[in-house]
Amino acid sequence: MPTLTTGQLAAELGAALTGPADIAISGAEALDQASPGQVAFVRSPKFAKAWPASRASAVLVTRGIELAPGTSPDGSPRAVLTVTDADLAMTRVLELLMPAAPALAQGVHPTAIVDASAVVHASAYVGPFVTIGPAAAVGAGAVLHAGVRIGSAVTIGEGSVLHANVVVQDRCVVGARCVFHPAVVIGADGFGYRFDPISQSLLKIPHIGHVRIGDDVEVGAGSCIDRGKFGATTVGDGTKIDNLVQVGHNCRIGRGVIVCGCVALAGSVTIGDGVMIGGGAGVADNITVGAGARIAGKSGVMNDVPPGETVTGAPALPHRDWARAHVALRRLADPPQRPEKPAKKS
Repeated sequence: MPTLTTGQLAAELGAALTGPADIAISGAEALDQASPGQVAFVRSPKFAKAWPASRASAVLVTRGIELAPGTSPDGSPRAVLTVTDADLAMTRVLELLMPAAPALAQGVHPTAIVDASAVVHASAYVGPFVTIGPAAAVGAGAVLHAGVRIGSAVTIGEGSVLHANVVVQDRCVVGARCVFHPAVVIGADGFGYRFDPISQSLLKIPHIGHVRIGDDVEVGAGSCIDRGKFGATTVGDGTKIDNLVQVGHNCRIGRGVIVCGCVALAGSVTIGDGVMIGGGAGVADNITVGAGARIAGKSGVMNDVPPGETVTGAPALPHRDWARAHVALRRLADPPQRPEKPAKKS
């Protein structure tokens, strides 16, 4: 792992340094878990109270919060780096301290199977036991780690990284600089069945569409994005999808959307640009969520959400309405005590 001095960190972050500039920093940790040689961060006065007892050698602190450098509980010197936003500064510190990934040789591993009609750019890396189907195209600098499966007529954009055992099914399109974590599945059939009264059985609805994913999209481990019944399921540029998310057929997700873990989007949902969806939320089929809306975790969205609205609960309501309803429900569950009647005189 790289090591930087507090002086070097201050220069990289444009931070005001209080304390020694020569303290070596090789890691980052939460304030109460940090050890000597690590940097922590303080984003609010609430967390500042933990600084005196912390063993961290340095701390990033948001401007306006006063911390003294002093010494750690074991007597070693430490430093304070004051920044505009401690959260953003820590993001940069983590980038600086990230261990270098092992260098990957360009080219195709001997155990990979690449169809003769597929086109793999010479600068791409195709790892062990990868399979690439007919008429597929893998762009410059793309990385396909072990066990990746690429179907026929798939396009993988330049610089995209597909981690172990990712599957991209036939005719799907992946943009540039995307990152798919292990076991992501792009382009599985949508979940569609109809009851046939003649055969008294469920008939599977064919899904002949595909998935089109924009540039700079990240998809977390185990997430699935289903192909369209007709046309494309789409994900816009810069969208970030967490682990174990289900995106149903023909969904249209805009740009810069955040989808947290275990969210489920039913078929034909439209999500506008910049929407944030909290963990475990569910959105019913054919719902439209307007640009900039916020969906709280565990919410169940059964109606369209206007742009910029924040909704909470199941069924989801505008947050203010949900809060009032919640207070009213609490009052119903805990009615006021009736005054005791005075004892009758004998």
